[in-house]
Amino acid sequence: MKALDLQPHQPNTIPVGAGLSWRRTAAIGPAKTTAIPLVDHLADLAVESLIDEAELSPKPGLVDRRSSGAHSDMTLALMHASALSLWPCLRQMAEAAEQHGQIGVPLRTALGRIGRDGEAVMLATTGGVNTHRGAIWALGLLVAARALDTRADAATVAARAGRIALIDDPAAIAPDSHGNQVRRRYGASGAREQAQQGFPAVIEHGLPQLRRSRAAGASENHARLDALLAIMAALSDTCVLWRAGPQGLQALQQGARAVLAAGGCASLDGRRQLRLLDTQLLHMNASPGGAADLLAACLFLDKTGSL
Repeated sequence: MKALDLQPHQPNTIPVGAGLSWRRTAAIGPAKTTAIPLVDHLADLAVESLIDEAELSPKPGLVDRRSSGAHSDMTLALMHASALSLWPCLRQMAEAAEQHGQIGVPLRTALGRIGRDGEAVMLATTGGVNTHRGAIWALGLLVAARALDTRADAATVAARAGRIALIDDPAAIAPDSHGNQVRRRYGASGAREQAQQGFPAVIEHGLPQLRRSRAAGASENHARLDALLAIMAALSDTCVLWRAGPQGLQALQQGARAVLAAGGCASLDGRRQLRLLDTQLLHMNASPGGAADLLAACLFLDKTGSL
């Protein structure tokens, strides 16, 4: 156990909107703030990150405000309903981290149980459609890691989440998921390995690109699209491998790099390249769902950076 894992976490209440703007009363007199539990705030931000990812448009091959992308079984409304259904699960994960106070088997076991229960609620909400299984894994780990220390920077939170992910869950039964089948067939790493390594696609690619694009004057929508493309360019997305094989993954990564090389989504040439990538993915019926989950993780780390 590292000393960092044993340090006490911060007080478990936070002003509403902390990191954004405090909610103030309209009455004349001293300004007031309303405190809510930290675990509620983290769940709020995690769900908000999922909704922001779903709403972001135009995303190549993915559900957004324009269409269902390469998904015949998903809509934007379904993504909203799924995200909202996960609030209790994400809150419980943050609460488990507060209660256990350190990384270890008890916390990992609790997170696994809560995650499986949350997945069941999600599937009941969506009629059996897997909208956010990968996001439960990624955001659940990050919510717990952030609850352990509200002052750590994004890289430290992601590394802490990775240490949680490295612990085996004794109650987990390995499903024969698409991701596991792709790993066996192509030797590609998936969501499990991405988490265990401390989310390198987010920390080394997504977040830096988000900040670079903002600094260059891009709109928030364009900056977030650029962050998504940076993740796509770096990630061996098992969702794309499942649907389109290695050639599809290569097309995704090359297309994402072409958008960024053309100036990103804030530039006319970049948007032309983005349309080409979208057309190509739809033709292959390929949807980069792994990158979408990691964009939500990226947005969560960005939102919680000033807690």
